[in-house]
Amino acid sequence: MEKVIGFGGVFFRSKDPAALAAWYDTHLGIAQVPQDFDSQPWTPEGGPTVFAPFPADTDYFGDPAQAFMLNFRVSDMDAMLAQLRAAGIEVTESDPMPIGRFARLQDPEGNPIELWEPKAP
Repeated sequence: MEKVIGFGGVFFRSKDPAALAAWYDTHLGIAQVPQDFDSQPWTPEGGPTVFAPFPADTDYFGDPAQAFMLNFRVSDMDAMLAQLRAAGIEVTESDPMPIGRFARLQDPEGNPIELWEPKAP
């Protein structure tokens, strides 16, 4: 069976797409969508990606009205947390798990974000 090889994009609605794209670029380093065909979009490093539908009544995303949560891999959780906190962004760490470290935050529109620093092999 032929399989997909990764995500080609994540698309979602926003109240202010330009401001939200700038926030992700500034604070998480996710380049904004190019405005021409000569520029490159954000190119993440390879690594594990979890594709996990959750029960409709899950509280894992926080606000029950949220239909999704973004999870981003990071290579240095301490540096990322320091950077976000220095920018005045509230971040909550969870206890380390056997698969790595996790932290939670929200973007300016209240969308939940989880950061994951996978445990080194």
